[in-house]
Amino acid sequence: MTKRSIRTHENLASAVYFQVTSKLDKNITTTRGYWNIIVNIKHPVVKGKEKEVQATLQNPDFIRQNKTDKKIYLFYKQRDKNYLCVVVRHLNGKGFIITVYITNKMKEGKQIWQRNTQK
Repeated sequence: MTKRSIRTHENLASAVYFQVTSKLDKNITTTRGYWNIIVNIKHPVVKGKEKEVQATLQNPDFIRQNKTDKKIYLFYKQRDKNYLCVVVRHLNGKGFIITVYITNKMKEGKQIWQRNTQK
């Protein structure tokens, strides 16, 4: 690999893969490189779920604040018997995805928003 191709690869890995404005009115981003870590190493079950992740950030069923780190928020979207959970960190008025996973139970923490289910 040449130096130029290495720089190009690094630029692609650090380029914003997607950005979405969350329900909390923060611009949440992830890079292509970090998304690849999530879907290839951390949680392969969410591979191909980019649109669902974006929808969860924009239109969640629940949002909880982490008990120990008040800058971390967990966005949940119910899907059958499970939830898609998108964990984000707010920093300097922006946000970024920490991880994404599927779970059958929401984590403890302060619930700061819940979808109104009344018709």
